[in-house]
Amino acid sequence: MSRIRAKNTRPEVMVRKALFACGFRYRINDRRYPGRPDIVLPKYKAGIFVNGCFWHGHDHCRMFHIPSTNTDWWKAKFRRNRSRDARITRALTVMGWRVCHVWECAIRGTSRLPFEQVIDTVQAWLTCGVGQTVEVRGRHD
Repeated sequence: MSRIRAKNTRPEVMVRKALFACGFRYRINDRRYPGRPDIVLPKYKAGIFVNGCFWHGHDHCRMFHIPSTNTDWWKAKFRRNRSRDARITRALTVMGWRVCHVWECAIRGTSRLPFEQVIDTVQAWLTCGVGQTVEVRGRHD
C-alpha cells in the first residue's frame, strides 16, 4: 500500500489539464481547506475531489469490490473513508464552498463517459452555479 499515490493520480492530472485548457486557474491540494481538495478554484469558491472508486467505496460501481481476504477490516476502512468524505463535504459547504466529486469510473474503465462530457459537466457546474454539491459518475447498468 506504500505505492498508492495520494496526489497527482492519472485521473486527477487529466481533469486538471482539461480545466487549465478551458481557462480555469486553480490550486492543487490547498491545505487551508478541509480535506485538501485535489483541485481548488478560489475564484468560484469550489473544490473538486477526484475519487478512486476502490478507495472511496463507490457503491454499485464495477471498479469497486471488497477484497476476499480480511473483509471485516476492509469494510470498516471503506465505512471510515465514506464518513470522512461526507464530513469534509459538509465542512466545505458550511464554509460557503461548492464541492464536486469526480469518480474514477467516469474517466476510466468500461463504464466511463466521454471525457468531454465529464469536463463539460464540471465546467457548467463552475460557471452556472449548478448546486452546492455535484457528483460525476460513470455509466452503471
